[in-house]
Amino acid sequence: MRGDVRCGIAAAVVALCVSYGAQAETPLERGRVLMNGIVACGNCHTPQGPGGPVAGMELAGGTPFMEQPFTAYASNITPDPETGIGRWTDDQLVAAIRDGKRPDGSLIGPPMPIAFYRDLSDDDVRAIVAYLRSVPPVKNAVPKSEYRMPLPASYGPPVGSVPDVSRTDRVAYGAYMAGALGHCLECHTPMLPDGRRDMARAGIGGQPFTGPWGITVARNITQDKEHGLGQWTDAQIRHAITEGVRPDGTKLGPPMAFHFYKSIPDDDLNALVAYLRTLPPRL
Repeated sequence: MRGDVRCGIAAAVVALCVSYGAQAETPLERGRVLMNGIVACGNCHTPQGPGGPVAGMELAGGTPFMEQPFTAYASNITPDPETGIGRWTDDQLVAAIRDGKRPDGSLIGPPMPIAFYRDLSDDDVRAIVAYLRSVPPVKNAVPKSEYRMPLPASYGPPVGSVPDVSRTDRVAYGAYMAGALGHCLECHTPMLPDGRRDMARAGIGGQPFTGPWGITVARNITQDKEHGLGQWTDAQIRHAITEGVRPDGTKLGPPMAFHFYKSIPDDDLNALVAYLRTLPPRL
């Protein structure tokens, strides 16, 4: 057999193997990438100590969120049957994540970003559920959240089927990362008087966050050259996301989930930066 023919066959085999490998990503593998990266549910649902996440308590809940309109506690989302989600079906978990409805019909209130999670694709929300099933169960009873504000009857009609967003379209996939997956715009977009996000000013920041660290304020992530990211290089934006360090060397504060974001795959991180480049300068 001629050498060029053999090389051609070998290249075709390699291409098929690569293609098959990409398609063979299991829901659990996808869920692990998402949950330990951009989705970062553990940033809220894993108790934090002085040195970071508390060992042996992954996703066991209990973190308090104290705001004027509510005192909320992150729920236990480990498979513990008594204090977690061990008795919930997969469909019930999907409904909780995307519709904000518990199996008993009660509504999940803020700070759970249901408005963004409604756009999670079917495959990705199922991948997240697969990861939740893989976490060791932890018995940890969490106080009930208290709301001093009216909650809506629902966040909208039940979410139907949501297709995947192509990872080959960098800007579209980056928008999906900043919205449904990472809900970056939940923190970096100001709120209207009725509690909804003012998406006409998406990315301008300004929301304060109070915690053990004191008070931090979400920064402007639009392309504004004075107050936003307009003069930052792509590398500087990536470094800020994954390491929490600005170009001048100063550090960004919580609740940015740097210890999760440093695990975002390079291609995904580049897609997120490509999307941020599309946010028009705003103040």
